Amino acid sequence: MAVLFAAILWGTTGTAATFTPKVSPLAIGAVAMGLGGLLQALIALKGILRHRAKLKQNWRLLLIGAIAVAVYPLAFYASMHLAGVTVGTVISIGSAPLFSALIEYFFSGSRLTKRWLSGATLGVVGMLLLCLAKNTNHVDTSSSADVLNGVLLGLLAGLTYALYSWAAHQIMRKGIESKTAMGATFGIGGLMLMPVLLLTGASLVESWNNAAVGLYMALVPMFIGYVCFGFGLARIPASMATTLTLLEPVVAAVLAVFIVGERISAQGWLGIAMVGACLIIISMPAKNPKLQLSRSSH
Repeated sequence: MAVLFAAILWGTTGTAATFTPKVSPLAIGAVAMGLGGLLQALIALKGILRHRAKLKQNWRLLLIGAIAVAVYPLAFYASMHLAGVTVGTVISIGSAPLFSALIEYFFSGSRLTKRWLSGATLGVVGMLLLCLAKNTNHVDTSSSADVLNGVLLGLLAGLTYALYSWAAHQIMRKGIESKTAMGATFGIGGLMLMPVLLLTGASLVESWNNAAVGLYMALVPMFIGYVCFGFGLARIPASMATTLTLLEPVVAAVLAVFIVGERISAQGWLGIAMVGACLIIISMPAKNPKLQLSRSSH
């Protein structure tokens, strides 16, 4: 439930960004994840100081997670800017479960249940259907090159999203509480984003509207959302967490239709329904834990 709530909050970011058309997507990403990350570090400061020896021992995981945190919002918001809210969100979040499964398989040796694989497959197919159902307004105003670049950036966002989720989860498994692990990872990532914010963020203070959107992005989806995500990530595998967040593009698509004015065909709504089915399959308690796919069975 915590991860699903985070996904709902994250699903509002693309629509919120459309209210600041003159602000660079790099500035939006830097202020959202940068300030949000620093706030997470602030509330976790006592835990970070208390566990600083363990964090130092796991500096490689921490660095990997922090770099991924810094790259993710830049790629994600640039993807939405070039390919549209629906397509950018679909590619970024829809690809994350596949990347997450590959990361856990190759680096952690984790086993995935048959039910998870079937649910993830259903969700990704749904994301592809939704992606193919491009809205008419976006196609009329953007070139094919923009859409392609947006898709590639979306894939980069999906990879970095899966990577920092995996890294944070591994840090938690070392005996570090979720708030501390997330605070340290996102705090360092937030610091990495500060130069980007200084270089691109002047437009954020040009109007109250731009400033309000920036503050909303940092405080609600990125700060509150990732606190909830960290709570859930400490209790479920990273692959399951990233699959549950497939709810995010569904929320983003619905908001894009009713608020931004994007259009989705019947094929796109079928994709949304498939993602909903995926969420039901993934979130159901396991009845037979022996039905698993080990590394050898692949």
